[in-house]
Amino acid sequence: MVATLHDVARLAGVSIKTVSNVIHDYPHIRPATRDRVERAIAELGYTPNLTARSLRSGRTGAIALAVPELGLSYFAELAASVIEAAEEAGAVVLVEQTGGDRDRELDLLRSPRLKMTDGLIFSPLGMGQDDVAHLDVPYPLVVLGERIFDGPADHVTMQNVEAARAATEFLLRSGRRRIAIIGAHEGEVIGSAGLRLRGYREALEDAGIPYDESIIGYTTLWHRANGARCMRELLDRGAEFDAVFGLNDTLALGAMRALQESGRRVPDDVAVVGFDDLDEARYSIPSLTTVDPGQEWIARTAVRTLLERIEDPLAAGPPRLLLAEFSIAERESALAGEAGADAAAPRDARTAISDPA
Repeated sequence: MVATLHDVARLAGVSIKTVSNVIHDYPHIRPATRDRVERAIAELGYTPNLTARSLRSGRTGAIALAVPELGLSYFAELAASVIEAAEEAGAVVLVEQTGGDRDRELDLLRSPRLKMTDGLIFSPLGMGQDDVAHLDVPYPLVVLGERIFDGPADHVTMQNVEAARAATEFLLRSGRRRIAIIGAHEGEVIGSAGLRLRGYREALEDAGIPYDESIIGYTTLWHRANGARCMRELLDRGAEFDAVFGLNDTLALGAMRALQESGRRVPDDVAVVGFDDLDEARYSIPSLTTVDPGQEWIARTAVRTLLERIEDPLAAGPPRLLLAEFSIAERESALAGEAGADAAAPRDARTAISDPA
């Protein structure tokens, strides 16, 4: 039998209203009463009935998060941060996985399942700028990522162009001049790969270094295997480079494995930089220098922004573009200002680069 509010009230010896006040953290409850109710809730394993709450208040206390693939470390860590921030605000999170497929993303935006939630945090991958009209939905929506800009919903994202430019400049300052790219997408302009490639090219242009298509590694999905494959292809065709910029950490880690298998020393022969500052980047050998794009801030800002819209859709004003600060997490795989064998001293230094405010 599922425990009810009545069961909790009966066991705690209080009214149903008192139980409700404790659940909703009403401040004017005597500590002894609160403790008795909380012990009754724990003993019975009671959980609030979201459907009943929705009927009474028009809200469920739940939000949805839709990401392309939880198997990718970035989205797994993002989801964990969103869930933590939502729990701190008293909300639960229902997670959807779209596979980055445009049709599944469009179906999700109009899915009746969203009626079980008060709003959606949405990270599209298959949809593009031509789909912006589909974001005009009748519920609170916060968009993440780099696929769609200037839409009718709040957009929380990272500074891809600026951060990639900073990563490339970091390598240039260390004396590297032949910087290979791992993870480019053929013909992409809008999207993480296209924007990060643009930042890379801008940094080269500012330094007076020609863009060289022969050291650009193209792939589709940003998995370790693809990073390793791209690197092996560059090595097999005799491409010459003294640094690698993986367009995400997973690609960079795969590329670093392929470099080590080939006998190249990191960072002595080839410096490696990634993007995302995943937890595993700290523990690779060598540890990975990477861009911290502000993922934790993105997650918390997305939750806060969505809850503001749920509370009062009009008070928050027109749709906002909210940009995260970023920094370079300097570790063993590449060190600023030092090239060659003396560059491998362990460290984890962070250089703040951006303040969008």
